[in-house]
Amino acid sequence: MTKTLDDYMNEPDIAHEPMPIREIHAIRLMIQDETKDMTIEEEIAYIHERAVRAMESVKVKNGVLKE
Repeated sequence: MTKTLDDYMNEPDIAHEPMPIREIHAIRLMIQDETKDMTIEEEIAYIHERAVRAMESVKVKNGVLKE
């Protein structure tokens, strides 16, 4: 069963944290679970692909914010 972000948000270890910090910790835990069996090369490719998608979503190209 794949855990959702909400599942991670309700982890007992982070449940006491303020919401913004809990979100950061939940995302970190999710990424750790998604990459735990990857080789270093696979993990680098995973991080690179996610970074490219994030930059595209805020319209960054070659390090410059496009309007």
